[in-house]
Amino acid sequence: MQSGLAHPSCFSSTHQGANTAQNFPYRCSHVFRSPVEGTITWKNAFDYSGNSLRPPKFLKLRVSTDGTTVRASRVQSYVCCTLAREAVGVVDTVDCKKENVGVLLLNLGGPETLEDVQPFLYNLFADPDIIRLPRLLRFMQQPLAKFISTVRAPKSMEGYASIGGGSPLRRITEEQANALRIALEEKDLPAKVYVGMRYWHPFTEEAIRKIKKDHISKLVVLPLYPQFSISTSGSSLRLLEEIFREDEYLVNMQHTVIPSWYQREGYVKSMATLIQSELQTFERPREVMIFFSAHGVPRAYVEEAGDPYKDEMEHCVRLIMTELRLRGIPNDHTLAYQSRVGPVEWLKPYTDDTIKDLGRRGVKSLLAVPISFVSEHIETLEEIDVEYRELALESGIKNWGRVPALGCEKNFIDDLADAVIEALPYVGAMAVSNIEARQSLIPLGSVEELLATYDTQRRELPPPVPVWEWGWTKSAETWNGRAAMLAVLALLLLEVSTGQGILHQMGILPLFP
Repeated sequence: MQSGLAHPSCFSSTHQGANTAQNFPYRCSHVFRSPVEGTITWKNAFDYSGNSLRPPKFLKLRVSTDGTTVRASRVQSYVCCTLAREAVGVVDTVDCKKENVGVLLLNLGGPETLEDVQPFLYNLFADPDIIRLPRLLRFMQQPLAKFISTVRAPKSMEGYASIGGGSPLRRITEEQANALRIALEEKDLPAKVYVGMRYWHPFTEEAIRKIKKDHISKLVVLPLYPQFSISTSGSSLRLLEEIFREDEYLVNMQHTVIPSWYQREGYVKSMATLIQSELQTFERPREVMIFFSAHGVPRAYVEEAGDPYKDEMEHCVRLIMTELRLRGIPNDHTLAYQSRVGPVEWLKPYTDDTIKDLGRRGVKSLLAVPISFVSEHIETLEEIDVEYRELALESGIKNWGRVPALGCEKNFIDDLADAVIEALPYVGAMAVSNIEARQSLIPLGSVEELLATYDTQRRELPPPVPVWEWGWTKSAETWNGRAAMLAVLALLLLEVSTGQGILHQMGILPLFP
C-alpha cells in the first residue's frame, strides 16, 4: 500500500456531490490511500481553527478496485460518513449503517392559557431542584407546592393576562426547533429536533415518546439555557436520567449532552450584535449603562450545592463585553439577578435594588439585557418590560431600552447547529471528568455522567435551621417560636369549634359564677 497526502477533495468541493468546506466541520489529515483495492484510514481531524477534535474512533474505508465504492467500518456517526465521502471524492455510495439522529431541546415551559397558570406553578414548585427541602421534610414537597401555587396563582395570572393571556415560550421554542432542523439540513445533517418542556406541555416525557417512535439511535440533548444551573438544565437532566433508567430502549440509545454553551463564539457575537443595535436607538449611545439582568437562584445553591451558575454567568458577561470592546463600544455595564421568590437569600445584587441604586448615582440611560433567556416569556415581557421599566423611571432613569431575546436569530441558530454537529463524535463517549480543563465546548457524555460531574456526591442542601440545638441558640429560639405559634393556632381552633376558650374548658373561668 502506498501512502500520501490527503485527497484534495478533503479540502475542496470540486468533485460532484461533495459538501462545501464551509458546510463541513472537519478537514482530513494523514490519510493513507491505495491506488488499488485497499484501505483508507482517517487518523486525525481538525476544525478550521486548527484545534484537534480527537474523535473517539479511527475511520477505516474499504475502496473497491474501480475507486467508485467505499465501505466503512467502525463508523460512529453521520459526521464520519460525510467525512468518508469527502476523503475519497469519487464515491458513488458509502455503505454506512444509517443512523437516526435526534436533537432534544430542553426548556422550562409556560402556561398557554390563564387556566394553565396554577397547575404550571404546581409543577414548578413540586420540583425538588426548585424548592430543596431537607430529607426529613421531603414528604411536604407536594403539599407545599399546592399551597404556594394556589397563593401565587392570582398574581401570576395578572402578569400573564398583561402579555396576552399566556406564555409564548412553546411557540417560540418550536420555531427554534424548526429553524435548527433546517440549519442542520443545510449543513448536510438530516436530524429530527424535539422539544421537551420541564413544567408544561409538551412535557419531556411526550418528547421521549416521539423519540422512541421515530427509532432515534443517536441523541444530542441541548438545554436551551446558555449557562448551567441545577435549577434549570440540572433539573431537566435529572428527569431525563430517571426516564432513561426505567426504559430499556433509552438505556441502549447512545446520547450526549451539551451542558452549557454561553462561551460559544456564535452566541457571544449574536448577543453583542443585538446590544450594539439597541444602543443605536439612544440619542447618546456611549452614555448608556448596559444592564445585564440574569435569572437568580438561591445563594445556597452556589455556596452549598456547588452550582456553577454564578461563575458561568459572570464569565458570559465578560465575554460579551470583550466582544463589544473589540467593536469600539466602551460603555459601562453591570450585572444583577431577578425573579427571586421566598424569604431565603438569592444571588446578589438584586435587579430591583440595582436599578434604584443606578438612579441614585445619576444614571439617565439604561439598556436591559436579559442574559439568561433565549426566548421571550413572562420574565422578559412583564417583569423586565413593565415592572423594571416603571421602577427605572421612578428612580430617575429617563431613557430605557431592552435587548430582545435571541429567538431564531440566524447566526445564533447556525451556531447551535454547529454545536450539535461537533457533539456527534462524542455520542456514547465517556464524560470528561474535569470541566475546567476543557478549552472548548465539548459535550460531557451521558446524562448520568454529566450530573455526577456537577454534583459528585449528590450533596443535600442543609436545612435552614438544624433539627435541634440545646441552650440559648438561634435554633432553640426558632423552634420555641414555632411551638408557640402552633399552640396559639390550636387554642384559636379550640375556641372557634367549641365557643369556649381554654380557661373555660379547664374550669378556671369564670372566676365568679
